[in-house]
Amino acid sequence: MRLRNKPWAKDFMAEHPEMLIMDSEGKKSHWAEEFGNPQPIHIEVGTGKGQFIIGMALANPSINYIGIEHFDNVIVSALEKAIEAGKPSNLRLLRANGEDLENIFADAEIDRVYLNFSDPWPKTRHEKRRLTHAKFLQKYEGILKPGGEIHFKTDNRSLFEYSLVSMTDYGMKLLSVSLDLHANMPEDNILTEYEEKFSSKGQPIYRLEAEYPIRKKI
Repeated sequence: MRLRNKPWAKDFMAEHPEMLIMDSEGKKSHWAEEFGNPQPIHIEVGTGKGQFIIGMALANPSINYIGIEHFDNVIVSALEKAIEAGKPSNLRLLRANGEDLENIFADAEIDRVYLNFSDPWPKTRHEKRRLTHAKFLQKYEGILKPGGEIHFKTDNRSLFEYSLVSMTDYGMKLLSVSLDLHANMPEDNILTEYEEKFSSKGQPIYRLEAEYPIRKKI
């Protein structure tokens, strides 16, 4: 995907620190203080233009949400939408790289991870870049509370099958698997921008929920 340059993005982002965090330094272990309450925290890695995470925040005021996105020209669109939605107090956008999660969040600080329409990185040599590779599963496990969950959606069948195997091999328990989410769509499903686009073309949407095992400490 080619990103269109938005030279005004950085200034606009800097004007809204109450909604968008551009530097997570000092936030690790203190995210509850950032929100001002002890509510559960759910994160979306690769939040894109923000439709999903904003929708989740509006629908679930008793949960805090953090949408993580690496690209200024993308997250600024999420910021615009969040402002239009009234700046939900239980939502923060974070400009950061998903590679750095363990430097952003403390052990067991997060309750759930969402991965929506992640880049499939189809070439074998790029396998470790897939957000459901064991390398990333280990990162998520470190920041999630024991028994934490990953909820994953994609339109890419190959990535979905890869993710099923990757999570199973990692020792995770598959709680829910759907090969056509919209054929029997849950009432609480919040659509992403990509989900709307692909489903309108008749493309099936694949979804899974997976739970980490509660491992005994040595």
